Amino acid sequence: MTAGESVAAQAVETQTQKAAAKKQRAALLRTVGLFIFLVIVLAVLNRATHGNFLAPGNVLNVLRQIAVNAIIAVGQTLVIITAGIDLSVGSLIALTGVLMAGTLASHPSVAVGLLLAVLVGLSAGGFAGFINGLPVVRFGLPPFITTLAMMLMARGLAFMYTNGQPIEIDNHAFNSIGNGFMFPSLGHLIGIPGIPTQILVMLAVVLVGGYVLTQTRFGRYVYAIGGNEEAARLSGINVFGVKLSVYIIAGALAGLSSLLLAGHLNSGSPQSGVGYELQSIAAVVVGGTSLMGGRGSISGTFIGALLIGMLYNLMNLLSIQSYAQEVVLGAVILIAVLLDQLRRQYLTT
Repeated sequence: MTAGESVAAQAVETQTQKAAAKKQRAALLRTVGLFIFLVIVLAVLNRATHGNFLAPGNVLNVLRQIAVNAIIAVGQTLVIITAGIDLSVGSLIALTGVLMAGTLASHPSVAVGLLLAVLVGLSAGGFAGFINGLPVVRFGLPPFITTLAMMLMARGLAFMYTNGQPIEIDNHAFNSIGNGFMFPSLGHLIGIPGIPTQILVMLAVVLVGGYVLTQTRFGRYVYAIGGNEEAARLSGINVFGVKLSVYIIAGALAGLSSLLLAGHLNSGSPQSGVGYELQSIAAVVVGGTSLMGGRGSISGTFIGALLIGMLYNLMNLLSIQSYAQEVVLGAVILIAVLLDQLRRQYLTT
């Protein structure tokens, strides 16, 4: 590389860093606004339920309910920031779940079975993500189409693998990941058995995802591609590798979510994960990520997942039928996208 090319590359990198920093500051402001809104909602709900909503047991219940969705939504956030979408994550939960259950059934050893099942689940999810992303980045196919195809194929493969029947999981180490507790001494201080493993895994994924998106070169490239893919390509960014990576990450996180769900249910079922793709998209858009790409944050997605979890929890407390709950979720998605579009129009006028 000549001196002139080196200077030009450094200038491009500096410009990319400045653009990413600007997006991160905007994302921080949106997250602060969401957090304030969350605090207000919590205060109203707690007052309406006479202090029962913020009881430690109910708070843990809400966090456990959103754990699977929040983990999926982290991967969905990366995909959507690149102006893509992944409709297959719900079906991948089913496929990776039955594959892990089948692996455990064929390996009676607790430790070996657990290790192999985790590897199978994450690898299968990551490979499916690779299949999702390859036609998008290589042939320019719409991600809606490729991930819709994977959604159908993964669900069908899950039913074929199990003949439509769930596979029971008899591995206490695996099941404890979905049902177990850690730090019991800390839990006793606030009157609970401990901190559920599901919540700890969720928080770890959210923290790592947030760090990668905001503090690494990969994260800056994700924002740059979503903002203007052609400009990112001309700037020397490996668009092929970055876009393919976000789909692989989304698939692997679907496998991780399946591990928690299958462990909680003590079985792998081909019917698992129905509707989770919509819930993850809802969490992402409610959290402030633009479906047009180039804008969003993991912290906002987590708050979005929390708000949706609180909404479901409230509807359950009010004994609202599950069908009506789906209507409410659809309305939430529509309102969130509409507000984002109005914001974009306001900023461009």
